[in-house]
Amino acid sequence: MNGSVLAENRKALFDYEIIEKYQAGIVLNGQEVKSIKNGRISLAGSFVVLKENEVFLLNADVPPYQPNNIYGEYEPKRTRKLLLQKSEISELISKNKQKGLTMVPLKVYNHKGKVKIEFALCKGKRKADKREKIKTREANREIERTLKHF
Repeated sequence: MNGSVLAENRKALFDYEIIEKYQAGIVLNGQEVKSIKNGRISLAGSFVVLKENEVFLLNADVPPYQPNNIYGEYEPKRTRKLLLQKSEISELISKNKQKGLTMVPLKVYNHKGKVKIEFALCKGKRKADKREKIKTREANREIERTLKHF
């Protein structure tokens, strides 16, 4: 992955155990590309679904580039198609049939002038796993603090 990261979904890394990552292009209109390249996209609460052998990004919020200059109706949270190869889509279809697996977007980035998305096939973490991660993180912080004073 070469290029700058335009948006990240850090909450997904905490809430889900990542099994496999995929990269895809996104079908966007012109003002959405400009808005995303300015870093104005939110992946919070968004997810990826399969419908009729196609992959879609749902609930990603892309505000208009120039709110006062909108032509016609504009829906910031519209469904956007993701561009993958047929072999990747068939692989996703077979893996997505397993119970408890979901697809969550991780980051949106700029690759050679094109806006790409990285999403992952994930399994939800339990509350106990999340608590354990928080405890280890806090313990590591405490260790670093004590080492700084010496």
